[in-house]
Amino acid sequence: MPDRVDRVELTERAEALLRNIIRQYGAVMFHQSGGCCDGSAPMCCRRDEFLVGAADVLLGTVGVDTPYWMSADQYEYWKHARLTLDVVPGRGSGFSLEAPEGLRFIVRSRLLTDAEFDALATAPPPRAGAYPVT
Repeated sequence: MPDRVDRVELTERAEALLRNIIRQYGAVMFHQSGGCCDGSAPMCCRRDEFLVGAADVLLGTVGVDTPYWMSADQYEYWKHARLTLDVVPGRGSGFSLEAPEGLRFIVRSRLLTDAEFDALATAPPPRAGAYPVT
Protein backbone atom coordinates (compact mmCIF):
# COMPACT_ATOMS: atom_id res chain seq x y z
CA MET A 1 0.00 0.00 0.00
CA PRO A 2 1.42 3.45 -0.85
CA ASP A 3 2.48 5.61 2.11
CA ARG A 4 1.34 8.81 0.43
CA VAL A 5 -1.10 9.36 -2.39
CA ASP A 6 -1.19 12.59 -4.34
CA ARG A 7 -4.60 13.49 -5.72
CA VAL A 8 -3.19 15.84 -8.34
CA GLU A 9 0.02 15.96 -10.39
CA LEU A 10 1.51 17.84 -13.36
CA THR A 11 2.76 16.69 -16.72
CA GLU A 12 6.18 18.05 -17.75
CA ARG A 13 4.48 20.51 -20.14
CA ALA A 14 2.18 21.77 -17.39
CA GLU A 15 5.09 22.13 -14.98
CA ALA A 16 7.10 24.14 -17.54
CA LEU A 17 4.15 26.47 -18.20
CA LEU A 18 3.53 26.84 -14.46
CA ARG A 19 7.19 27.83 -13.87
CA ASN A 20 6.89 30.46 -16.62
CA ILE A 21 3.66 31.83 -15.11
CA ILE A 22 5.24 32.03 -11.64
CA ARG A 23 8.20 33.95 -13.09
CA GLN A 24 5.78 36.45 -14.61
CA TYR A 25 3.17 36.77 -11.85
CA GLY A 26 4.64 35.46 -8.60
CA ALA A 27 2.81 33.00 -6.35
CA VAL A 28 -0.21 31.39 -8.02
CA MET A 29 -2.83 28.77 -7.29
CA PHE A 30 -5.28 26.60 -9.20
CA HIS A 31 -9.01 26.48 -8.64
CA GLN A 32 -11.53 24.19 -10.30
CA SER A 33 -15.00 25.44 -9.56
CA GLY A 34 -17.35 23.17 -11.46
CA GLY A 35 -20.26 24.08 -13.63
CA CYS A 36 -20.26 23.75 -17.36
CA CYS A 37 -17.82 24.72 -20.09
CA ASP A 38 -14.88 26.73 -18.73
CA GLY A 39 -16.31 26.47 -15.20
CA SER A 40 -15.01 22.92 -14.85
CA ALA A 41 -11.55 23.79 -16.21
CA PRO A 42 -8.68 24.49 -13.83
CA MET A 43 -8.10 28.21 -13.46
CA CYS A 44 -4.62 29.51 -12.66
CA CYS A 45 -4.84 32.71 -10.60
CA ARG A 46 -2.50 34.89 -8.59
CA ARG A 47 -2.83 33.84 -4.96
CA ASP A 48 -3.32 37.41 -3.78
CA GLU A 49 -6.25 37.90 -6.18
CA PHE A 50 -8.41 34.86 -5.36
CA LEU A 51 -10.38 34.18 -2.21
CA VAL A 52 -11.01 30.54 -1.40
CA GLY A 53 -14.38 29.87 0.17
CA ALA A 54 -15.38 27.55 2.98
CA ALA A 55 -16.85 25.17 0.37
CA ASP A 56 -13.49 24.70 -1.38
CA VAL A 57 -11.24 21.68 -0.83
CA LEU A 58 -7.44 21.64 -1.09
CA LEU A 59 -6.49 18.62 -3.22
CA GLY A 60 -2.79 19.17 -2.79
CA THR A 61 0.11 21.17 -4.11
CA VAL A 62 1.77 20.91 -7.50
CA GLY A 63 5.01 22.27 -8.87
CA VAL A 64 6.76 24.61 -6.50
CA ASP A 65 4.27 25.02 -3.64
CA THR A 66 1.26 25.77 -5.87
CA PRO A 67 -2.04 24.85 -4.18
CA TYR A 68 -4.76 23.14 -6.21
CA TRP A 69 -8.24 23.89 -4.87
CA MET A 70 -11.58 22.47 -6.00
CA SER A 71 -15.16 23.29 -5.09
CA ALA A 72 -16.70 20.77 -2.68
CA ASP A 73 -19.32 19.78 -5.27
CA GLN A 74 -16.59 19.00 -7.82
CA TYR A 75 -14.59 17.16 -5.15
CA GLU A 76 -17.53 14.82 -4.52
CA TYR A 77 -17.50 13.98 -8.21
CA TRP A 78 -13.70 13.60 -8.49
CA LYS A 79 -12.78 12.12 -5.08
CA HIS A 80 -12.28 8.65 -6.58
CA ALA A 81 -9.84 9.93 -9.20
CA ARG A 82 -6.26 11.05 -9.52
CA LEU A 83 -6.01 14.21 -11.58
CA THR A 84 -3.19 15.07 -13.95
CA LEU A 85 -2.90 18.70 -14.97
CA ASP A 86 -1.81 18.97 -18.60
CA VAL A 87 -1.52 21.68 -21.26
CA VAL A 88 -2.99 21.83 -24.76
CA PRO A 89 -2.95 24.49 -27.46
CA GLY A 90 -5.92 26.82 -27.51
CA ARG A 91 -7.54 29.48 -25.42
CA GLY A 92 -9.47 28.55 -22.35
CA SER A 93 -11.04 31.04 -20.04
CA GLY A 94 -9.79 34.61 -20.31
CA PHE A 95 -9.37 34.76 -16.52
CA SER A 96 -6.74 32.02 -16.27
CA LEU A 97 -3.14 33.27 -16.39
CA GLU A 98 -2.07 30.95 -19.21
CA ALA A 99 -4.63 32.36 -21.68
CA PRO A 100 -2.25 34.95 -23.25
CA GLU A 101 0.21 32.13 -24.02
CA GLY A 102 -2.21 30.50 -26.49
CA LEU A 103 -2.32 27.46 -24.21
CA ARG A 104 -4.75 26.16 -21.66
CA PHE A 105 -4.56 23.87 -18.68
CA ILE A 106 -6.78 20.80 -18.79
CA VAL A 107 -7.42 17.95 -16.37
CA ARG A 108 -6.94 14.32 -17.28
CA SER A 109 -8.03 11.71 -14.77
CA ARG A 110 -7.88 8.07 -13.86
CA LEU A 111 -9.62 6.13 -11.13
CA LEU A 112 -7.62 5.57 -7.98
CA THR A 113 -6.30 2.05 -7.53
CA ASP A 114 -7.69 0.05 -4.59
CA ALA A 115 -4.40 0.59 -2.72
CA GLU A 116 -4.51 4.36 -3.34
CA PHE A 117 -8.14 4.56 -2.28
CA ASP A 118 -7.42 2.59 0.91
CA ALA A 119 -4.46 4.87 1.74
CA LEU A 120 -6.63 7.96 1.29
CA ALA A 121 -9.40 6.46 3.41
CA THR A 122 -7.02 6.29 6.38
CA ALA A 123 -5.56 9.76 5.82
CA PRO A 124 -7.06 12.94 7.31
CA PRO A 125 -9.69 14.55 5.07
CA PRO A 126 -8.56 17.27 2.67
CA ARG A 127 -8.36 20.75 4.14
CA ALA A 128 -11.42 22.95 3.57
CA GLY A 129 -11.13 26.53 2.36
CA ALA A 130 -10.01 29.46 4.39
CA TYR A 131 -9.44 33.15 3.79
CA PRO A 132 -6.93 34.24 2.58
CA VAL A 133 -4.89 31.66 0.67
CA THR A 134 -1.24 31.96 1.64
